Amino acid sequence: MTEEEHTVYILKCNDNTLYTGYTNDLEHRLKMHESGKGAKYTRGRGPFQVMFVERYPTKEAAMKREYEIKQLTRKGKFQLIRDKLKEVMHYADSKEL
Repeated sequence: MTEEEHTVYILKCNDNTLYTGYTNDLEHRLKMHESGKGAKYTRGRGPFQVMFVERYPTKEAAMKREYEIKQLTRKGKFQLIRDKLKEVMHYADSKEL
């Protein structure tokens, strides 16, 4: 991952809750969550499943998107995850041709 990559992500916690966050190093951030040193919210809620990832060229754009996602209801976040999955599946299907 380059230094210019900024990532917004959604984790599904072991208690079935969702956590939305921002990082510029997703792999490191996930290790922090797993070790209990990530966000206060995620302590004791692991293991985690990455449900959603979007990358942005600037920190500002990523943090704006993180804020937008955090304003969504739980249902809205799951819809966002489903929509992204459909997008990925459609992309994968078109590459097989």
